[in-house]
Amino acid sequence: MNLSVSVFNLKDILAWVAFNLVILTFLFIDLGIFHKKNSVPSYKTALISSFAWFMFACIFGVWVIQSQGYENGMLFFTGYLIEKSLSLDNIMVFSLIFAALNIPIHFQYRVLFWGIIGALILRAIMILSGALFIQRFHLTLYIFGLMLIFTGFKMLLLQEKAKKITDGFLWKKLQNWMPLTHKLHGSKFWIQENKLKKATPLLMALILIELSDIIFAIDSIPAVFAITTDPFIVYTSNIFAILGLRSLYFLLASALTQFVYLKKGLALILCFVGLKMLGVIAISPLSSLIIIGSILALSLVFSFKKTKYAA
Repeated sequence: MNLSVSVFNLKDILAWVAFNLVILTFLFIDLGIFHKKNSVPSYKTALISSFAWFMFACIFGVWVIQSQGYENGMLFFTGYLIEKSLSLDNIMVFSLIFAALNIPIHFQYRVLFWGIIGALILRAIMILSGALFIQRFHLTLYIFGLMLIFTGFKMLLLQEKAKKITDGFLWKKLQNWMPLTHKLHGSKFWIQENKLKKATPLLMALILIELSDIIFAIDSIPAVFAITTDPFIVYTSNIFAILGLRSLYFLLASALTQFVYLKKGLALILCFVGLKMLGVIAISPLSSLIIIGSILALSLVFSFKKTKYAA
């Protein structure tokens, strides 16, 4: 794997600025025009939206192939598939957060919108920081690789116990740091109550979603760095994967618990990319894409068969 990280020049900076302006424009059109009211997206709307974001990612991937070559295009698609697979775990956590804070479904879309805006900024910072570390300290790649293998084995071997969000460390700390009202006030994140500014459950949900995204990014970003160290490819594949999360949430949130082998599949993907990062596995970008796609597809197929027969 090529360990070099490209140095930014004017062309790179323009590409970053243009990409983010286009994405922000799409997002604000999405919320400001198509979802201006706090309505619940229908299954059909969520399906169309998910497909549209997927097609945007494919079009961008084709552009990468044409402008940067076939190998970079395959690296983008592989990174996108890894991030999309790992983001399924995010959906489960979003569902738990909304349930714990009793957030009505018609407000959830707005919270997820601002959550993605925050993710754009936070992931850009994390990816650029990671790229700089790799550029200066190549040992960082091997640390990332070991982290991924450790996380993968932990997911494979340990049975995680379900915890209530409101019993967690983050929730208790948030309540200590800011005054909280337990009552919703429409779509407001803050309210003035008895001359004191208080956070609504909507803001608490947004903060928890942002913090959970950072936790997931600690695994998912190194996983893409195992495929390529080009920060632009890592960033764009990350962003395209999380852009469709809102629509996927409304499509899959209630069904994800049926994917009983999904966690095992994600664990195998993490172990695979960890070994690739360590140099134990050396294969082409296309082969990596096929292997990761096959692991994900098989985990979903076996999950479907098990739940079908259990029913």
